Amino acid sequence: MEKFHHLRCLKLLQALFILSSFKFSVGEIKNTHIVDDSRQIILIERFGFAPDGHVTISLDHVSWRSNEPAAKLYPSSMGFCLVRDVSFPRLLNESMYADNFCVLSSKYVNLVFRFDKLGPDSTYNTSTTIDEPDEYNLIFGNCQKEFLVTMNVHTEMYNVNNGEKDFLPAGQTPLPKFYFLCFIVYLAFLAIWGFICIKQRKIVHKIHLIMSMLLVFKALKLICASEDKMYIKNTGKPHGWDVAFYIFGFLKGVTLFTVIVLIGTGWSFLKPFLHDREKKVLMFVIPLQVIENIASIVISESGPVEKHWLVWNEVFLLIDVMCCCIVLVPILWSIKSLREASKNDGKAAEILRKLTLFRHFYVVLIVYLYFTRFGIAMIESVVNYIHEWVTIVAAEGASLMFYMFIFYNFQPIEKNPYLAIDKDEEEEEEDDEDEDDA
Repeated sequence: MEKFHHLRCLKLLQALFILSSFKFSVGEIKNTHIVDDSRQIILIERFGFAPDGHVTISLDHVSWRSNEPAAKLYPSSMGFCLVRDVSFPRLLNESMYADNFCVLSSKYVNLVFRFDKLGPDSTYNTSTTIDEPDEYNLIFGNCQKEFLVTMNVHTEMYNVNNGEKDFLPAGQTPLPKFYFLCFIVYLAFLAIWGFICIKQRKIVHKIHLIMSMLLVFKALKLICASEDKMYIKNTGKPHGWDVAFYIFGFLKGVTLFTVIVLIGTGWSFLKPFLHDREKKVLMFVIPLQVIENIASIVISESGPVEKHWLVWNEVFLLIDVMCCCIVLVPILWSIKSLREASKNDGKAAEILRKLTLFRHFYVVLIVYLYFTRFGIAMIESVVNYIHEWVTIVAAEGASLMFYMFIFYNFQPIEKNPYLAIDKDEEEEEEDDEDEDDA
């Protein structure tokens, strides 16, 4: 019994971590289709309300069925309610341990309506004003789990600013301007990087061209994010900008991890080729990034209303952690190789400088990965919902500093000792590769 208790607690903590780590939707006007669902609690949407916030719910094609012929339906046992985000963990805990639990009767919820108010054609429309600003979760509750519910749910959540609807949560209102500002910063970054590459074109390596592509994809992702948020703010829908955001986000993610792996292996800096083991790492990371981006899109588009949403979240987190661990391996190989070379090679001073750089690169990468994966989640858990934009600023600030570190240390400069490829070392590496192939 105690083991079962611990498992339930672990499951609760896991669900709370996942729910706090992801945004649920790309637009605040949502059409949700629920089909044959018997869950007691279905989380439809989370939204941060300012003063004078509104919730509109429209239902149609509502039906239910039961596999138990003798079961009798009480429409008042089903309905919609709002629960403050800070009270949501307590509600989940109550659902796991309370006898005869019914979410609609919980002290933690604000009831919106029950199904006994449904019209004769199984439709219903209601609009609610939020009197106490906070971050709320809209929930569908089913207190008769022997019944499977099917319905179409249309929801609109918005705040009113200067007489106009604002469909962005209160904490995301500054994001369209912020993302556009970041786009301008990366555009300037790209211009400076292009100027350096043109000026030093005689010593530009292939890796520098890939790094240029990384800046292009990052800038395009940011401008799409800005347009996406702006259209959601004004109309409640992204108008296709979310698709472009996903595309450039995918390309940016693949290119970033490719750059990290190639730099970590020393490709184009220490040697102009890759060993088989390094190629395998690269060919493993790229498919993982493809799967991770698919999981991310499913999470963003479907939201927690889907039955398998938690599974997709677990897939996303697992693959993200795997990618972060895998990209560290080539750097460790390079550090080990340089450390051994410094003991045997006569050019110890130059090798030690390269070794120091790769150590610094390793440390900075570790800090960046941990901060963007776990640090941001911790910040999000402590800041007030009205300051949700702070987490985005922190994440983008960390990314910008990481990019600046990489581009500064691996830029094409003639006197940069880390970019000089020693001819003897190159020939020795090629001979080793030939021996390995043989």
